[in-house]
Amino acid sequence: MNEKQRRVFMTVAGVLISGFSVGIFNFSVFGMDPFQVLAHGIWRHTAIGYGTFYTLVNLLMLIGIFFIDKSKIGLGTLINIFLLGYVVQFSSWLFASWIPDPTLIIRSLALIIAILSICFGSALYFTGNLGVSTYDAVALIMSEKKIAKFQYCRIATDLVCTITGCLLGATVGVGTLITAMFMGPIIAFFNRTVAIPFRYGKQNKGYQIP
Repeated sequence: MNEKQRRVFMTVAGVLISGFSVGIFNFSVFGMDPFQVLAHGIWRHTAIGYGTFYTLVNLLMLIGIFFIDKSKIGLGTLINIFLLGYVVQFSSWLFASWIPDPTLIIRSLALIIAILSICFGSALYFTGNLGVSTYDAVALIMSEKKIAKFQYCRIATDLVCTITGCLLGATVGVGTLITAMFMGPIIAFFNRTVAIPFRYGKQNKGYQIP
């Protein structure tokens, strides 16, 4: 597998894994990820369907990112905007069908799996560098502009989304809070240990995590 093929594989696999992880989040019933909390908080004050609203929000953010750093737009961005919702919908249905009445232990285990898998998937398609979701691009751009390391930028954006969404009336769960505090560092860990070695090789010394 050459580098281009590895990048495409990392992008597609990363987005699909992330989509399935959101379905596992929904199955755990412990709260949405921070950006979903913000989106639901704003959506509650509109009169349009959530699917339409979510697409419009991503398209508006896409315009902003195009003018700030168009290099973040690519295959991964398009998959996130137009395919991720269907993956989430399918995975949510799948896990609910498999285990229609999960116990607290199963839900807790699902939450742990969801957090680890969404961080792993994010690390893959970040490092594949063929475009990221509009929300993920925010922390990446901040880190590349030397505002702070990526994990701290991600914690900051997640906390802003969580607090704002909560104030607007969205439901915040323990899964939301855990994700907001730890997603950035866990993504950085998977970047360093899996994604970067897979793309560049274990002996590469030329790539540094922002």
